[in-house]
Amino acid sequence: MDHSHAPVLEALQDFRRRGDVVYGPPGHKQGRGADPRVAAVVGSDVFRSDVLMLNGLDDRRLSQGVLEQAQELMADAVGAEKAFFSTCGSSLSVKTAMLAVAGPGEKLLLSRNAHKSVIAAVIVNGVEPVWVHPKFDADRHMAHPPEPDDVRRKLEEHPDAKGMLLITPTDWGTCADVRGVADVCHAAGVPLIVDEAWGAHLPFHPELPAWGIDADADLVITSVHKMGGAIEQSSVFHLQHDRVSPEVLKQREDLLGTTSASTLVYATLDGWRRQMVEHGKELLGGALQRARRVREAAAGLPGLEPMGAEVVDAGLAAAYDPLKVVIDVRGLGISGMQAAEWLRDNCHVDVGGSDTCRISASITHADDDATERRLVEALHALVEGADGIEPRQTVRLPEPRALELEQACLPREAFFGPAEHVAAEDAVGRVSAETISPYPPGVPVVAPGELITAEVVDYLRSGIEHGVLVSDAADPSLKTFRVTAR
Repeated sequence: MDHSHAPVLEALQDFRRRGDVVYGPPGHKQGRGADPRVAAVVGSDVFRSDVLMLNGLDDRRLSQGVLEQAQELMADAVGAEKAFFSTCGSSLSVKTAMLAVAGPGEKLLLSRNAHKSVIAAVIVNGVEPVWVHPKFDADRHMAHPPEPDDVRRKLEEHPDAKGMLLITPTDWGTCADVRGVADVCHAAGVPLIVDEAWGAHLPFHPELPAWGIDADADLVITSVHKMGGAIEQSSVFHLQHDRVSPEVLKQREDLLGTTSASTLVYATLDGWRRQMVEHGKELLGGALQRARRVREAAAGLPGLEPMGAEVVDAGLAAAYDPLKVVIDVRGLGISGMQAAEWLRDNCHVDVGGSDTCRISASITHADDDATERRLVEALHALVEGADGIEPRQTVRLPEPRALELEQACLPREAFFGPAEHVAAEDAVGRVSAETISPYPPGVPVVAPGELITAEVVDYLRSGIEHGVLVSDAADPSLKTFRVTAR
């Protein structure tokens, strides 16, 4: 296929050149009605490029097939049989993918280290989750993806399960043995869905971890805005084989997705695919070199411990994405959250993620000499300034197994059923009626239907005292918990 072609971008260019006057949405009429104060901040071209697909980039019958052509090019670029664009982010794409494989009341295997959007999908879709627990790394207090044997055992226990959802790479860049899990699922006659939100770049450089489609997954979801070059909310479904019907996937997406898809998202997805096909190996090769240098610089600083291939050598993960520079800061006597706040306040450097133990910085094809230097200088400044960071209440981290909570009832039943608020100390032994996710990375510690334990309450309450953000809890202070009513 001709990858110099970018159908959505070219249609947008033609629309602007023709000077069409639109008498339908959007109401700002390509920026003519936009408040100049808004345009001064976001740019007038944002409004000029905000055009509907119907009677805009294409005609009433979509006869030019602009979007279909762009999707076919995307599929060809990454080796998938089919690709579908989504403008609602992978949070909605994951819900759609799950519903395409398992309907209400049916079982689906799910990695328990999933993002909160997966828990939301369980609640909304009404599937019965069969949790596959991750491989816990006690030293780093980190969850790595589950292994093929973990999936095999769960499929043997639940032969009526309709498939498996695997999350890889994790927020911290560690990766699953996707091919091994795919082999297990296919031997059982079920599809493998891969939530590869952090892996849109993986197909475009040989030094990066295996891409889900190449590793024989059936349905792979990527968030191109995370490590790629498209704007926020850009997501793509990638399909192969016949275990997930493209027709069913499209109908489920139509059920959950927006009817007012953003052309801005489509256009940037289209352009990013072209950029990666033409220049991806070169651009990502440069990013890999930068990440290597940043990691080496961090390793040479006292109190910092960057994560690398040792997690693979130790058998904790099948691979790791070297573009995720993950640095343990506990040697400085501070938490990752304190480090992130200090870097923002003192160096105007915003790291991508932080938790009780570490910070992470994503290096992409967009970085250059200046951003590489800025990050290394900020790490030097953090080490020098750490002694001046005010001590905080220590987060009481539980043993890894304490995070494997008992599922007392279905998440949907707990979430929608009668509920009440109880004091934190009275929540022990009760069934949660809410999702509680320290953010970022947004992986729930407690999901609806799970039995709350003393260790988890202690962990979460000490986290709040330290400054952890728990935005999805009914009471963000966690002085009270929302539990199922007795």
